[in-house]
Amino acid sequence: MQTYPDVKLHINGEWLDAIGGETIPVVDPATEEVIGKIAHARKADLDLALDASEKGFRVWRDTSPVERSRIMRRAADLMRARVDQIAYVMTREQGKPLAQSRMEVIGAADTIDWFAEEGRRTYGQIIPARFTGVSQMAIKLPVGPVAAFTPWNFPVNQIVRKLSAALSTGCSIIVKAPEETPASPAELIRAFVDAGVPAGVVNLVYGTPAEISEYLIAHPVIRKISFTGSTPVGKHLASLAGRHMKRATMELGGHAPAIIFDDADLEKAIEVTAAAKFRNAGQVCVAPTRFLVQDGIAERFTAGLIEAARALKVGNGLADGVTLGPLANERRIAAMEEMIHDAVSKGAALKTGGKRIGNKGYFFEPTVLANVPTSAMVMNEEPFGPLAIVNRFAAYEDAIAEANRLPFGLASYAFTGSLKTAHALSRQMEAGMLTINHNGLSLPEVPFGGIKDSGYGTEGGSEATQAYLDTRFVSQMS
Repeated sequence: MQTYPDVKLHINGEWLDAIGGETIPVVDPATEEVIGKIAHARKADLDLALDASEKGFRVWRDTSPVERSRIMRRAADLMRARVDQIAYVMTREQGKPLAQSRMEVIGAADTIDWFAEEGRRTYGQIIPARFTGVSQMAIKLPVGPVAAFTPWNFPVNQIVRKLSAALSTGCSIIVKAPEETPASPAELIRAFVDAGVPAGVVNLVYGTPAEISEYLIAHPVIRKISFTGSTPVGKHLASLAGRHMKRATMELGGHAPAIIFDDADLEKAIEVTAAAKFRNAGQVCVAPTRFLVQDGIAERFTAGLIEAARALKVGNGLADGVTLGPLANERRIAAMEEMIHDAVSKGAALKTGGKRIGNKGYFFEPTVLANVPTSAMVMNEEPFGPLAIVNRFAAYEDAIAEANRLPFGLASYAFTGSLKTAHALSRQMEAGMLTINHNGLSLPEVPFGGIKDSGYGTEGGSEATQAYLDTRFVSQMS
């Protein structure tokens, strides 16, 4: 019989209550019941974590890349062995269906494995010298202790990229995990601790987000920031990092277009985009949101998307067969209702859904809007819920203009049978990621990040480790 645990801070190799004894309740979004509590860190706790991180860094930077890799791979194996336990607590605290929670945990283990190997390949350079007897080297060294700030929608996935990149390069880290979903991140940290990561290398705190971020970012121990979250908060934290000359990676909000051309494989386009849209109840930063469909297939695509939305089984993520769980909190219900009301008042057609389900738990109907004017709120702000917009276009130029209209540039999707169109999109789509004729995003070995107001830097692929490394130049005459 599985239970939901109370969650403590992890500092300097120990699981601790907050010094002041404060706690924060955890609510199950499917039942609205309080299921546990977490330790609430204040500045005194953060000071302990900072001191531990500084000392842990000195140990970890001098641990060989091969040994670091071995420890990380043990952590990945522990994640796989504990998948059922971790998936259970994730579904209880976040709401997503159990199958999706399991997939997130297994995916996290794959990410750890990939970075464990990539950390062994942080190569420098030997630079030919101008003078005889001179050797010139560019070497890569870990930047130092890292502060990572992560959201609730993927409580393990959003941490594991930052954690794995930091540890693979020899950095220590303080993770400020989400208060809404604290237990699954704690289990991720536990896997690394049990795998043999030295005390102080990995630290975990919870508390008031603004208080923690402003204290950690400004602190001289911290040398690198990584944040995933909304664009307004990301801009604020980036400005704090800049003020203190801290390196930062920002993975911020999106409003992903999905362009469906007349020559696309229609059934595949519906299947792939519906799955991507409604996964995790639409609470996915890379979820397609604005479906731009060419006139010749617009009616059939819309009908297919509506059918896919209505076929979803909404309920508690622990129940068999459920494919759409609750929204993560009550704030998302209000946001969805406001956006739908605004769109309909401006002339949009509500094709299906649009309402909260019941009065207990944060359940919301899968929703499709059509013919939504660009003046509507939902066309300009990320809905972050099970809401799809379907608008028509006539020509390629119309579609690309709408796709690039917003200041966001995280993910984008396209379906076409034309190699010429696909090539043009790869150059003209203003997004950090574009996937054509399938969903190929979020794998450990490929870049993951945005442009424009969706942030900068990547948390996947071979470039991801570089943000955690300094390049040092050494010139020596024999």
